[in-house]
Amino acid sequence: MRNSMKVAKWEVKRNMKNKSFIIGLFLTPLIIIGFGFFGSWIGGDSEDESNEMTIFIDDQIGIMEELESLVHNSELGWELHATDVSEEDAMTEIEDTEATAYIYLNDASLLEGIVPVYTSEDTDAFFTNQLAVFQGPILAYQMNQLGLTEEQSAVISRGVYFAEMGAETEAIEEAAAPEEASEDDFLARMIPAAFGGIIFISIVFTGMAIFQSASQEKKDKIAEIILSSLTPGELMQGKIIGYFILGLIQAAVLLVFLIPFIMIQTDIPIFEYLFVPETLLFVFIAVLNYLMFAAIFVGIGATIEDVTTSGNFQGIVMMLPFLPFLFIGPVIGDPSGLWAQIGTYVPFTAPGVLLLRLTLLDVWPWMEIILSLAIIIVSTLLFIKLAGKIFKVGILMYGKNATPGEIWKWLKA
Repeated sequence: MRNSMKVAKWEVKRNMKNKSFIIGLFLTPLIIIGFGFFGSWIGGDSEDESNEMTIFIDDQIGIMEELESLVHNSELGWELHATDVSEEDAMTEIEDTEATAYIYLNDASLLEGIVPVYTSEDTDAFFTNQLAVFQGPILAYQMNQLGLTEEQSAVISRGVYFAEMGAETEAIEEAAAPEEASEDDFLARMIPAAFGGIIFISIVFTGMAIFQSASQEKKDKIAEIILSSLTPGELMQGKIIGYFILGLIQAAVLLVFLIPFIMIQTDIPIFEYLFVPETLLFVFIAVLNYLMFAAIFVGIGATIEDVTTSGNFQGIVMMLPFLPFLFIGPVIGDPSGLWAQIGTYVPFTAPGVLLLRLTLLDVWPWMEIILSLAIIIVSTLLFIKLAGKIFKVGILMYGKNATPGEIWKWLKA
């Protein structure tokens, strides 16, 4: 293990002195942040424009002044107008307008607890949620107009909800109370998963550099010199450890730049959601994924005389880390579906699919998680052992790239 750590230390120093590696190390997060600023600059006025709504209110209960006062004291940027346009005509009017809404307040709608709202197609998706600011004056009106009979008390306790209507909507007979916003739950799942995903991607892409490292040393014929003072197994382990550290360095630099940028742009308390037990699980999955593919890459890299002449077999191996992308659609569509479960149990796709599933699921299927982790751990240990056999023979073979048949013979030896 001592020799392996020496190799790891040498790999880290060699890459950290490489100008291309250093430039890429800092240029990548800067490019990401640059695109973020560019996107904000292009769409910088989108939020303000989305709030600039022209709202026509058919007020049959006499609370227009209270509503205007609320809007004036808020930052919504709405412009209110009284109207007597019928609901049928409103559906026609919104077809030819932008950022426009028609709201109908009358005793019948308040009794049912549903206020019809007709909006143009370009209206912000959160507009109907923002209309909750009108509930205060409406409920005050109800309290003044209704007695405290059992039926009327039930009406008030049920509240008032704004139901967005469309041209194809004929009637709404039933309305369910809106659920509590699940933004906190979403962030609690997304932020740890994003952290694990960044480590996942950084380490995997760095691990792919092992492929070129092993091949380059073989091409330069320095592998024999290195192996004169340590064993092939120690050399392979040292490379895996070294590039693992380089991957962590890349992930750390990326996070140092991205976390402040995200916190400034969104005001999301990232650290509040980051330091949770779930983050450890995501990082553990990312590390297992790296160890699995790093072993495969270093083993196959040792069989190649020249990267530029590598065959289709080696190219297919390099595509293995991207197999989880085949399951993105099915997993997003149904995180508990058949294809999602299949991807969770296939060694090459299990880390990526499991990471995505845990991000989307509200309730984690712990039996599936434990089984998937067991498959990943066993597969990782198996691939490390097999890669050791390939590396031991392949690193000392010169003159040609190894064929799949030759690699199979080494595995059986």
